[in-house]
Amino acid sequence: MDIDYLIIGQGLAGSFLAWELLQRDQKVIVIDNDKENASLIAAGLINPVTGMRFVKSTGVDYLLPTALDFYQGLAHFFQQSFYVESPMLRIFRNNKELIACQKRLSLSNYKPFLDKIIPTFSTINAPIGLLKQKQTGYLLTKPLLHTLKAYLISINSYTKTDFNYDDIKLAPDLQWQQFKPKQIIFCEGYLGINNPWFSWLPFQPVKGEIITASSSNKIIDKLLNYGQWYIPLDSHQFRTGATFDRDNLETDITSSAKKSLLKSLNHVYPSLTPENIIRQQAGIRPTTLDKQPFIGPHPHHSELIFFNGFGAKGSLQIPWYCQCLVDYLLFRKPIPSSTNILRYYE
Repeated sequence: MDIDYLIIGQGLAGSFLAWELLQRDQKVIVIDNDKENASLIAAGLINPVTGMRFVKSTGVDYLLPTALDFYQGLAHFFQQSFYVESPMLRIFRNNKELIACQKRLSLSNYKPFLDKIIPTFSTINAPIGLLKQKQTGYLLTKPLLHTLKAYLISINSYTKTDFNYDDIKLAPDLQWQQFKPKQIIFCEGYLGINNPWFSWLPFQPVKGEIITASSSNKIIDKLLNYGQWYIPLDSHQFRTGATFDRDNLETDITSSAKKSLLKSLNHVYPSLTPENIIRQQAGIRPTTLDKQPFIGPHPHHSELIFFNGFGAKGSLQIPWYCQCLVDYLLFRKPIPSSTNILRYYE
């Protein structure tokens, strides 16, 4: 069967890319083994200003509006909202952070994202104060991915299967099983480290664990950022995370992560009592050496494309980079050099 694009992986990258290609009248097949991936577990947080020095995320001025338009378009099509906009309270952990924040508040290009410093906030332990951030929120990754999967199935654009690199034939024509695509696009998340054509790309995958829990008492309805994060799901249920583990890249959950997450949360929100741990999950973030995505065709096999490496910022970055890649595929518009995989090819 002749198709335009075969996409390997149905995480955020593969799903959003498939959607973008379908909107441009391309024939797409997405293959996935239907196992839980990091995108399904991800918090989906969008936070334009991060780090101890309160730095705007690279490209946020165009990444954020593109992402919000993308999610609004999906909400309109499926008649279901997938993005929750909510203010975030950033708790200062030391005076250096407070001073750094005060400097940012004086800059005009930070005003769209930073609201004001709050000396105290009811029920929160913040002796140095808090910063109220704007244009923050979170993506409902699991409902969105399930919705997109159901849609792909309904238009015969999804195949559930285990994928094997040996099944790809490069010559005389590109082929995988019965499909003959013009190009194959790999959106495999951290499993991309095993891709034989792209193994030279310097991934730095990081394991993260998160907890979903509930309390009988009513909980605060703001996002919290205190080195870890807290997301209120409703008036009694919340999620908290995430740990960072570069050494253990197994997706097993650990008691040490659970203890660490609950201890951190208890320190900033001592009145919250997690009475029921609903679930604990682990995933591997596909982070990269220079913290920039890996996008582009293989230097010797242009029919093979890589679209990966979004780390913990997929919800913010992927919609814009989907448009970049599709513009390249259809019109040969250059891929930004900071993300083009050729920056690492020798």
